Amino acid sequence: MIKSLESLRGNGSPLIEAVHAREVLDSRGNPTVAVTVATSSGAVEEAMVPSGVSTGANEAVELRDGDERRYGGKGVRKAIEAVNEILGPAIEGFEVTDQRTIDAKLIKLDGSANKSNLGANAISGVSIAVARAAAASVSLPLFRYLGGPGAATLPVPMMNVINGGKHAEGALAFQECLIVPVGAPNEAEAIRYGSEVFHAMGRILHERGLQTLVGDEGGYAPPLDSPQAALDLIVAAIERAGYRPGGDVAIALDPAANNFYRDGKYFPLSRDRSASVDDMIALYTDLCDRYPIISLEDGLDESDWSGWQKLTEALGKRIQLVGDDIFVTNVEFLQRAIAEGVANAILIKVNQIGTLSETLDCMTMAQQAGYGTVISHRSGETEDTTIADLAVATGARQMKTGSLSRSERTSKYNRLMAIEDQLGAAARYPGAKLYHMPSTGRS
Repeated sequence: MIKSLESLRGNGSPLIEAVHAREVLDSRGNPTVAVTVATSSGAVEEAMVPSGVSTGANEAVELRDGDERRYGGKGVRKAIEAVNEILGPAIEGFEVTDQRTIDAKLIKLDGSANKSNLGANAISGVSIAVARAAAASVSLPLFRYLGGPGAATLPVPMMNVINGGKHAEGALAFQECLIVPVGAPNEAEAIRYGSEVFHAMGRILHERGLQTLVGDEGGYAPPLDSPQAALDLIVAAIERAGYRPGGDVAIALDPAANNFYRDGKYFPLSRDRSASVDDMIALYTDLCDRYPIISLEDGLDESDWSGWQKLTEALGKRIQLVGDDIFVTNVEFLQRAIAEGVANAILIKVNQIGTLSETLDCMTMAQQAGYGTVISHRSGETEDTTIADLAVATGARQMKTGSLSRSERTSKYNRLMAIEDQLGAAARYPGAKLYHMPSTGRS
């Protein structure tokens, strides 16, 4: 990781000469921040910051303008100004490889606990652009610059095939139903498996008279009234594509329970039918009994720590339990989880915390505690492929970047295949070894 690059400092490391931000559009057509860093070596690299819609309450704050006359109030001119007038000038002249010092400077300039003064979107853009420029300055691909010579493990992709929740209003309450190509021999084949299952799903939906429109993350968004209906479709698509449910392609869920939790109750099926924590655990247990599910993300609300403990006790030795909104890539919340026995994996999003250094620190803590790590995109994405390199650099071994449609999603898969091709025989794909695989499929 970054600490392995300390030897580059003080030995003619290129300096940051210019930092410039501009407003660009994300995959939902909303504005976001793009930051370019130029160095004394002649390297010029850009980073584009994604944006989430299903966000944790404790995430670092994205700075928006609030001017309803521009982009419905979602403009990012204030964040652009923060980069061009404060953050950028403050780091000009720094050695571009000195990531930790630069990130510490960015955090200090903001001065708030949640990046609300200058904006996590501004800070993330600068932090990532610095890393990209540093890699280019020393003529290394980003995954090699961040991960060192041993970075050779490709991530198992979690591919969104049915969207719901805030990613597809009017569809399923659960936000994401995903396929995981655990039986593939390598990354390229894993992506092929996923593409074939995705297209098989499209054919099945068409045959059944269900819409084949896609949601924010590229997965299909048919009107379904239960997670079982979605999972039945996924199993059928896996089989239609010629694969074995569970053996070749397993299933992961991200209910994003924050979105159907209110007044201490859950509403996973309808707005007028509530469920307790015990009911939710029973539902997830039943789904795991019936389908080849290997991972469950955000099964309960971010504030329901006691419920998460019960869920972990019930299913933590059986499947992967991923915390996203409850952890928000923050070592403070992860440390509490480790102490209290909550979840066994963490979702990682750079813009959720603000800087690359903080992200890497959170990943290190998770990996040292035996937690799984899943590098993740956001629902509002760009063509930036940094997370693919980050997944390989950190040995995360898992990555979520959406479905097998929409170029802001497929660009990350294409980058993973390019990295695998570059690694050649050194490339490793962990596959099923990562998970507690179900001994049987459906009952």
